[in-house]
This record gives sequence, C-alpha cells and structure tokens, in this order.
Amino acid sequence: MESIEDLAVGPCAASLYLRPLRLRYRQNGVSKIWDFMKTHDSVSILIFNTSRQCFVVVKQFRPAVYMCEMDQHCPQDFESNAPETWCPLKGTLPASSGVTYELCAGIVDKAELSLEEIACQEVLEECGYEVPLAGLKRITSYRSGVGVTGSKQTLFYAEVTDEMKTGKGGGRPEEGELIEVVEIPLPDSMDFAFDETFPKTMGVMFCFMWFHNNIAPKLPEKSE
Repeated sequence: MESIEDLAVGPCAASLYLRPLRLRYRQNGVSKIWDFMKTHDSVSILIFNTSRQCFVVVKQFRPAVYMCEMDQHCPQDFESNAPETWCPLKGTLPASSGVTYELCAGIVDKAELSLEEIACQEVLEECGYEVPLAGLKRITSYRSGVGVTGSKQTLFYAEVTDEMKTGKGGGRPEEGELIEVVEIPLPDSMDFAFDETFPKTMGVMFCFMWFHNNIAPKLPEKSE
C-alpha cells in the first residue's frame, strides 16, 4: 500500500463508476448551468467487535485524495485541465499522502441484492467477518458530495465477535482492492476521530459519535 510509482494522468473517455454531465436549467427565472457526476449509491458499515471492544475500520490508498494533495504540492502537474493523452506526473509525494481511514463500504451496483445483502458482502470481503442480515442495524442515509455527485449512502451498524471472523478481509484483489483492516480501541475512538494526523472520512467521525451517544451507554459495565 505504501509503494506507488509510474504515475500518469490521462483522459477519462468512459468509466464503470462515474459519468460527467452538465445540467442546464432555469431557477426563479435565472438561467444556470451546473456540472455534476452520475455515480452509484453506496452502503457503509460501522463495525464494533464486542470481543475486543474496538471498532473495525479499513485503511486504503485513495487516488482522488492523493491527486488533491498533488494539486497543492505539485501544481505544475495540473497546468493542463483536460489532458488528451497520458501525461507522466512531474512531481511525486509518498503514497501515504493518499491513504485514508474509512468505514467498510461498497457501491450499490447489484440490482438483484438488497442494501443489507450488499453490506454483508462488503463486511466479509473487506474485513473478514460473516454478519447475518439480522445482525445489521440501519443508522440512516444521507446525500454525499451534494455539489458534485448527490449520491445516497446508507449507513448500517453491525456488532461482531472474534468467532465471526471467517476470513482475513483485505478486499478483492481481482478488482484491484488493497485494503488493510485496522482496529480502533473504544477508549481511543473519539481522540482518533478528531486527530487530523489520521486522514479519515466524515462517516468515521459521524458514526463514532453516533455510537457514543446511542450504543455506548447500553454497554455492560466492565468488572474490575
């Protein structure tokens, strides 16, 4: 995960995951244009291991995050807004610049499966836990990237035990996934959530706070 090389930026003529579009409309009599991306909806899962009293999150390299860092530190690589061919990047940053901590998650791209079924698949593939459908609790859903994508993400909560670990996780290598499973001890979770030295998604921060408000007060007291 920490090694990245041969970087180049090129045109995106077609994609399985997003499609750029431009909307033309009138609002209160004023003509407007807005560019947006059509993308898949998604699910994410807050996983709490009751055996270890810790959260289970994932850590992975995100090219979009990396390129935003590159834009700040190596602006010369963005002199052309729309490259017509593959252009090797002149500057380089360590791969860690694009690594983030996230909830286990996945896109909704299987029409034959429910959101719950997709969520359970993602937990098994990314983190190695076998969670039954009845073991999922729906937290809420929200619109993410409202200025660019507007896609919907649905959040679930799942409690797991060590006995439910049936695989090593790590994602699906055949799909290019390279995921590291990370455990965040419950007592350290709020410090972690607001520690900016650990790049993370808003979902992690929101769900840790949700847990402390809704689940933590109901946890059994530890015996001394």
